[in-house]
Amino acid sequence: MFETWHQTPMNQEETKIRVLLAAGEVFAERGFQDSTIREICRRAGANVASVNYHFQDKERLYRVVILHAHQMAVEGAPLPDWSPETPPETRLRDFIRTMLTRMLDTQRLPWQAQLMIREMFQPTGACQELVEEYIRPHFRILLEILDDLLPPGTAEDRRYKLAFSIVGQCMFYKLHQIMIGMLIAREELDAEFTTPQLADHIADVTLAALGIRPLFAANHAPTATGAK
Repeated sequence: MFETWHQTPMNQEETKIRVLLAAGEVFAERGFQDSTIREICRRAGANVASVNYHFQDKERLYRVVILHAHQMAVEGAPLPDWSPETPPETRLRDFIRTMLTRMLDTQRLPWQAQLMIREMFQPTGACQELVEEYIRPHFRILLEILDDLLPPGTAEDRRYKLAFSIVGQCMFYKLHQIMIGMLIAREELDAEFTTPQLADHIADVTLAALGIRPLFAANHAPTATGAK
């Protein structure tokens, strides 16, 4: 039964959360255009007026859901609090591991990853807000790490391309999990393709491309802060 609007603040907050989570599922399944407020509220067990009451309209609800999904990934795998003395190689490994952890986290609700992928391939007006709130600040951190690894005076376009190459390698393991599972036996995936191992591989390839460390150096041990 739909709730009345004579609610306590606690009940209102619970309704808001239910609508937010239901909206995430519906938007992930159908996209923004094909999702309806009626279906979202039906799944949330809420009055259709609750979207207007808590989020103004469907567009604002979608933006909140997108930011919420990305925020959950960031809070679930925060970047380390590096000291000023932390070497750039270590920061690079930490950054890549954090990014991969956020992408491959199996603890996230299924709709969160699905929605973020949909937004990347079919960007809406929420994409710009996502970029400004979360993606650009993290991209700046990656560029700062690369600045400490690259020769002075490296052209800006080269820095950007290298940063995009790192992100692209991480995205491959997220977007092509099913195909990877068809190519590689489960036992080998579990043993040799863990998130820390993938992070070290991507960092090794990057450092080798920069001429800083030979690829597949003998007895290489991960140097990331969280390495085990």
